[in-house]
Amino acid sequence: MGGVVVLLAGDFRQTLPVIKRGTATDEINACLKASYLRTKVEKLYLITNMQVQLFSYVESGACAQKLLEIGEGYLDTDQEGMVLFTHQFCHVVESEDELIDQVFPNMQQHILEEKWLCERTLPAPKNETVAKVNKKI
Repeated sequence: MGGVVVLLAGDFRQTLPVIKRGTATDEINACLKASYLRTKVEKLYLITNMQVQLFSYVESGACAQKLLEIGEGYLDTDQEGMVLFTHQFCHVVESEDELIDQVFPNMQQHILEEKWLCERTLPAPKNETVAKVNKKI
């Protein structure tokens, strides 16, 4: 590229290349780690969560730290490889309805409050899960 500096940003644990009709092996082989350019890459780390730093969101900081520990593989797992969470980090629920009630308590009272809604989220791995929960809500 003629000496041009290129900045790539993101969590590369979560951004595998997309290869049409490719296998998992194809994706791994297309990763930056498998590239001849790998030796020319300098890794820089963002270590300060600015949202937590600027707004003093202590709970967000704890959550962000846990997510980093998960990504690095530092958390304890059970025999099946599932991450073990403490009750300080999360609250386990028995059903979708209980989850919705925990995240969106008194929904009817707050449905028109934009700030209240923006402070709540249900992360999900697939859009179909999101659509299902949204429909239920």
